[in-house]
Amino acid sequence: MNSIANVSRREFVKAVFSSGALVLSASLVPDLLRAQTYSPGAKSKDAVLHPNVFVAIESDGTISIVAARSEMGTGISTALPSVLADELDADWNKVKIHQGDGDKRYGDQDTDGSHSVRSFFDVMRGCGASARYMLIQAAAAQWKVPAAACETELSTVIHRASGRKLTYGQLANAASELRIPDHAQLQFKPKGAWRYIGKDTPRYNIDALCTGQPVFGIDQRVDGMLYASIERPPVFGGKIKSYDDKEALQVRGVHQTVAIPPFDPPCAMQALGGIAVIADNSWAALQGRQNLKVVWDNGPNASYDSEKYHDELKATSHKPCKVIRNAGDVEAEFANGGKIVEADYYVPLLAHAPMEPPVALADFRDGKVTVWAPTQDPQTVQSAIASELDIPVANVTCHVTVLGGGFGRKSMADFSVEAAYLSKAVGRPIKVTWSREDDIKFDYYNSTSAMYMKAALGKDSKPTAWLQRSTFPPIPSIFKLNALYGDPAHLAQGWTDIPFDIPNLRVENGPAKAHVRIGWLRSVANIYHAFAVLCFADELAHLAGRDPLDYLLDLIGPPRILNLNGADYPNYGASYKTYPIDTGRLRRVLQLAAEKSGWAKRKPGSGTGWGIAVHRSFVTYVASVVQVEVNEKGELRIPRVDMAVDAGLIVDPMLVRTQFEGAAVFGTSVVRSGEITATNGVIDQSNFYDYPVARINEAPFQTNVHIVESSAPPGGVGEPGVPPFIAALCNAVYAATGKRVRELPLSKMNLARQAGDSDPSRS
Repeated sequence: MNSIANVSRREFVKAVFSSGALVLSASLVPDLLRAQTYSPGAKSKDAVLHPNVFVAIESDGTISIVAARSEMGTGISTALPSVLADELDADWNKVKIHQGDGDKRYGDQDTDGSHSVRSFFDVMRGCGASARYMLIQAAAAQWKVPAAACETELSTVIHRASGRKLTYGQLANAASELRIPDHAQLQFKPKGAWRYIGKDTPRYNIDALCTGQPVFGIDQRVDGMLYASIERPPVFGGKIKSYDDKEALQVRGVHQTVAIPPFDPPCAMQALGGIAVIADNSWAALQGRQNLKVVWDNGPNASYDSEKYHDELKATSHKPCKVIRNAGDVEAEFANGGKIVEADYYVPLLAHAPMEPPVALADFRDGKVTVWAPTQDPQTVQSAIASELDIPVANVTCHVTVLGGGFGRKSMADFSVEAAYLSKAVGRPIKVTWSREDDIKFDYYNSTSAMYMKAALGKDSKPTAWLQRSTFPPIPSIFKLNALYGDPAHLAQGWTDIPFDIPNLRVENGPAKAHVRIGWLRSVANIYHAFAVLCFADELAHLAGRDPLDYLLDLIGPPRILNLNGADYPNYGASYKTYPIDTGRLRRVLQLAAEKSGWAKRKPGSGTGWGIAVHRSFVTYVASVVQVEVNEKGELRIPRVDMAVDAGLIVDPMLVRTQFEGAAVFGTSVVRSGEITATNGVIDQSNFYDYPVARINEAPFQTNVHIVESSAPPGGVGEPGVPPFIAALCNAVYAATGKRVRELPLSKMNLARQAGDSDPSRS
């Protein structure tokens, strides 16, 4: 059985070198795939070891691989090591996976943005190929035969001509004395020889997960630790006026209280501030916190009201805004007359609500901090703690635990900063545990957005002009004071890159001031942008009396590489030459989803509807067809979902399928009930009773994921399924009820209908 161990780099190196081992390393930069140069025959640890370790082979044949990305249920700790193991020609049963600590020598460790495989596929292949090369060289030297006469098979080097074999374990010592090969010397396995890449690989720790063995952040313990629960300012940016902790200190088990200073704007990854109650256990800390008496200065955000803000955003979106992409002359075409269609769309703030709320354990000693956290970005944890405590980054060690969900929330370091600050103040290891109420009320929310859409329709009902404006408080607001406009990276998420073949097109972005912390949530700006664009396209199709599939294909136009008209387009950090927007791939997934779902054969009925949508995000193309049933009471059921996915080269199809099945459930929660509101600056929601997530009877009953065989380089899979699903679900609701969804969530709408009230033409 495969297993994972959470160890430091030093512990990893010590373990694998106890009996002699071959160790290789990698950097995110391909030219630096080799370890530091050392002389053949050198026995010194300093000469053999490289601090950026990814793979080691022990003399007993154990192959240790570091998973430097965070595991939160995506299977990335299986996927990337399997790439290395494949190129190494390793026996998977001999692989042991180690979770890497925060260390810049692993390259980018931010497990966010659906780019882990895209960024590290070639790196991990290079590591595996380098190790295989050295093992073959060692065997050839021992047998005194040409290396070209040797081959590998499941952790064994073979010389076919003589029938001789040596295991990797037997060769590890000799291979460790060889120079690391240059990249040009490597010979990569052809696709037809892959053992693991492209195949379903059971997760390394599936048995352990099913028996409750993995240590999540909430499970972490160290000797002498205390617990903290923090009363934070109820309004973002608020400060303590005064507080009385007498009753809190009378709670059995409570040791003391500690005031945490407010953040220095902008907030970035800093702690929000407040009063921490320190106790022997989390229950005592929470009870003591409830007995605090705090008077707050709520600051300027106390005037924030989500309903008024909704109207402000909408009003802004109806005015000329900052142009971010322009083709043709939209205003001239609108002035020509003809049919003009306008619509407003709105998505509220959304919370992450992972099953495991934020938690961190920190131990400050002698100017150094060790922290254990379920973080998606351990290097940011290191830098944020170093900044808060004014110590070198090198003095912060971050151990990454298994994450009980993340969705982008755990890319933030604020909860780890709280633990480190308190450990230094108290002089003991401190675990900070957020309650569900803390999690929802003090989140980095996915931004709210108001979007105005306008189109002029030609004689064939296809748009001759298209204008779209999006207004949302931007993520840069947490890093830069008075940031009002979206940055290119987030405008590029479904807005700048609208793929339609329209001669006159203008894309705009309006200013919006943030009154809460804005952060990354699964799919980020694609959630609201794809919702508006793809639901508006569906509106136009129905106005034209056309099949939405045929209309979408016409809008996309012929297969081509999209011309972005000079717009600033970061393309999810990928090269546009390598990952262009290919409308041919967009068309193919749309047609495949329609075919697999039986779109052409759908039978409209009372309260039954189908919706369709297609979207490119995180350099992956996804189409969704969603079937819904709505009864006379307005109760919604989702019998079937079909998703077609072109994510380029697929490392593990099973993991891809599970990610897209999860995206459908996640998207269902967003559409059904996802809404964060505020009154007088205070978040109204606090737990699952007023911020519900989809229950089992509300989630899609059947989700079919159809993966396109592709020779394109790897794309993302964690996030791209959410945006087209949301739009397709909303379009299906219209097809079933005749009620157009322009604002989320559905819980704000009355979907109840009279029996026989549906319009078959909508389906």
